[in-house]
Amino acid sequence: MTTTITAGERAEIDRANASGAQPVVFVHGLWLLPQSWDRWRSHFEDQGFVTLAPGWPDDPTTVNEARRNPSVFARKSVGEITDHYAEVIRALDRKPIVIGHSFGGLITQQLAGMGLAYSAIAIDPAPHRGVLPLPISALRAALPVIGNPLNYRRAKALTRKQFRFAFGNAVSEDESNRLYDQYSVPGSAVPLFQAATANFNPGSQTKVNTKNPKRGPLLIISGEKDNTVPWAVANASYKRQKKNPNVTEIVEIAGRGHSLVIDNGWRDVANTALTFINNHLSLVDPQL
Repeated sequence: MTTTITAGERAEIDRANASGAQPVVFVHGLWLLPQSWDRWRSHFEDQGFVTLAPGWPDDPTTVNEARRNPSVFARKSVGEITDHYAEVIRALDRKPIVIGHSFGGLITQQLAGMGLAYSAIAIDPAPHRGVLPLPISALRAALPVIGNPLNYRRAKALTRKQFRFAFGNAVSEDESNRLYDQYSVPGSAVPLFQAATANFNPGSQTKVNTKNPKRGPLLIISGEKDNTVPWAVANASYKRQKKNPNVTEIVEIAGRGHSLVIDNGWRDVANTALTFINNHLSLVDPQL
């Protein structure tokens, strides 16, 4: 079987296994790259964890490279991305804590549902199959992509104005523009189409096994002002997950939008995740 693990990811896996520390795997969302987790990684490593931030398959190394070659993102599906993260996790000596944002939050729930997570944090998670609410703001955030069926096989970038609505609505316009310049890259259109049609497709790649007793503790974090994944969507995910025998919690963070993992308030969100993790570290067996 051909591996999808890159040389850089292999180095991170080897570092994590050699450290003996509890690993934390970060899963980025659509229109971002692994570097969006850099401050989180430093913060978590200061707390004694060892961190990894794998990319989606074929992710470029830098934002500039991504913008020069947007076609590399095209046609990446949720199933392909989840399989890649599962391969990385299975190469670790211990079950990791998995933290994901947006589509990374959906993928985090899939990985937890596969029994691959020690515990999991899904931040403003994209909807999985069975999540029914479709708020107008969420539709508007996705419309630049799903509004044209021909985009399915393409990679699409957000404009500054679109990023402002989808990510930066809860920060100043100046900060939103800075975040756009620093982090925003083109993204595969496929996950958005998969999420939009999930409840009409029994075989959807956005399905999550919410019943697996090996799922581990799960926290869903929702930004109060998120246009892309509003409270109704996050709470619907929570309601499906809370039937699991493991601990399931949801927290709404006041005044925060979809940029909450990269904007000036990122540390508050990271500390919310850390509090949950530390409260539940002893509840599960960390061995794979």
